[in-house]
Amino acid sequence: MSLSNTKFQGAGVMERQRKRAKNLRELTGRFRVLIIGRANAGKTTILQRVCNTTEQPKIFNREGHEIDLSQLNPNAERGEHNIENEMIFESNKAFVFHDSRGFEAGRRSELDKVKDFVQKHSMETYLRDHLHVIWYCIPINDEARPITRAELDFFDECGTGRVPIIVLFTKADMLDAQTMELLVNAGMDVEDAEIRAPEESEARFQKNFGHQLYKKKYPPKGHVYFRDMQNPTSDCGELLSKTAANLSDDTILQLFLTVQKTFMSLSIEYAIRR
Repeated sequence: MSLSNTKFQGAGVMERQRKRAKNLRELTGRFRVLIIGRANAGKTTILQRVCNTTEQPKIFNREGHEIDLSQLNPNAERGEHNIENEMIFESNKAFVFHDSRGFEAGRRSELDKVKDFVQKHSMETYLRDHLHVIWYCIPINDEARPITRAELDFFDECGTGRVPIIVLFTKADMLDAQTMELLVNAGMDVEDAEIRAPEESEARFQKNFGHQLYKKKYPPKGHVYFRDMQNPTSDCGELLSKTAANLSDDTILQLFLTVQKTFMSLSIEYAIRR
């Protein structure tokens, strides 16, 4: 096959992908994400990276009315969110985010809300109202107690059906200092230890703690480590790739590829596969 024919076929693939994407947007238009995590888990920063913005999201209630953040109960500032509220960023209105504050030992109310939310959205008539993925944020800067008992219980009790759960281990860079010290004490020079620390930190954490989640009744479909998220150049490419790889069917996958705009190479990769 000639080079010109290859280019022509490639252009045809991309054109078919654009038409399919347009049809999906018209039929569905929204990709719905539930993000779960404690107040210090870095959730907002991650969503900003996904939507390529530094702005705060607008909040809408179930009826579609925008909520004036200045009128919220002060408790809302401490993470007492209404899981039904929709968070939407102006930079990408096709992503719809719902927020759960995470779980505490001995308190079942939030876990029950999540279960009800997942079940309700699984029975919605239209695809745009379904829940498509759950991102569960767990900050691991506290190595003494990185994964709480309540978080472990979630993966034993909350079956989500066809909705995949991706775990986001955030603040992984906070483990690097201790890892560097261990490597230097083992004989590695400081410069090499600094280079090696990120990979070693994640490997140590996965061995000591992260693997526990995969032994539960309802394990996650995958996990991603986040570090240096305060750096404006950090991105969510791995999260988007992991999400795409675990979506339940082709229609939802194509919707996701249509909606996400920050990692275009991912959309191109899947377009070529088709």
